[in-house]
Parts: sequence; structure tokens; C-alpha cells
Amino acid sequence: MTVPMNKVIPFRRPSLKEKARGRTLCGSGFHKWRIDNKKQFDVKQGRLVTIHRCERCGETKSTLK
Repeated sequence: MTVPMNKVIPFRRPSLKEKARGRTLCGSGFHKWRIDNKKQFDVKQGRLVTIHRCERCGETKSTLK
């Protein structure tokens, strides 16, 4: 009994980049927050809103002053 070549599973070690996929600092919740210099004003609460942007992944969060 012979197995066709397209059914063969390649056995190779995953590279370090492939092994680390999904286990990055930002994926674990350790963002590198920097303040975005655009100051925004929240009309409903009448306060300044500070926008924080992660340098690595670009995710944003906002805080009220």
C-alpha cells in the first residue's frame, strides 16, 4: 500500500518567530503606552480626554482628566 505524496505531513521544527506568535508583550497585556498629543474635549462630561496609543500594536485607550 502506497501513500500519495500530497498526504505526507512535513516534519520540520517551527522557527522561533512561529513559536512566539500570539505570545507577544501586547498580547499578554504589556502595552507600551504613549500619550497622543491631540487633546480632545468630551462634550458630555466637559472634560479633557487624554488618548494613549500603544507604540507596538497601535491600540488606543482614553482617560479623563
